[in-house]
Amino acid sequence: MPKNRNTFSSHAASALLAWRRRTVSRAVHRGWRWVREAGAVTAERPGPYRFRRIGAGTRLAFPVGTVFGEPWIELGECCIIGEQVTLTAGLMPGADLGPETVLRLGNGVVLGRGSHVIASLEPVTFGDDVFCGPYVYVTSDNHSYDDPGQPIGRQWPRSAPVTIGSGSWLGAGSVILPGARLGRNVVVAAGAVVRGEVPDHAVVAGVPAKVVRRWDAAEGWVPPLRAPSASG
Repeated sequence: MPKNRNTFSSHAASALLAWRRRTVSRAVHRGWRWVREAGAVTAERPGPYRFRRIGAGTRLAFPVGTVFGEPWIELGECCIIGEQVTLTAGLMPGADLGPETVLRLGNGVVLGRGSHVIASLEPVTFGDDVFCGPYVYVTSDNHSYDDPGQPIGRQWPRSAPVTIGSGSWLGAGSVILPGARLGRNVVVAAGAVVRGEVPDHAVVAGVPAKVVRRWDAAEGWVPPLRAPSASG
């Protein structure tokens, strides 16, 4: 009989411990959802940030990545900016960048989790409805290595404006370098590194990125799109 009583007590203790763990887990997740909701940045709730403009319906998810130079950053309407996205204007916080906007997102832009948009000496401009996968990197500045006697990180960067055309899609992990000019409805493959000019309705891939497919008004997609298999 004592043995049975000990077995019952052991089961009761295990059940109580499991209940406590479930309760704590639910509380932690419920609390984190509340924190994420309360910490999100919108036009109505900008938090500590003073953007030049945040359009209606735009939301920066919490936790926010590195953000500085907000007076020179404009965010269009209905943008979705994922967690840990970096948005910076200027080489460092507190710099006076003059009267013009340096970083501009059009309406309906989506920046995936962990992406970086860096605009320092030259502007970065996104058109409308540009969608970016996670960990995309867009910058108007790059390290220079002109002087072989100096550490590269201490040399003044080279800068050139960057433009991303409306309707474009930037795949996960793609990199857009200074001077890139992407046309409308451009597809950038995951992991591609893009510089220079890309025409409208083109697909680019590789390092460095090259045009692998384009739209021709007379012929359609060249080379043709692969038809879906019968199995779906």
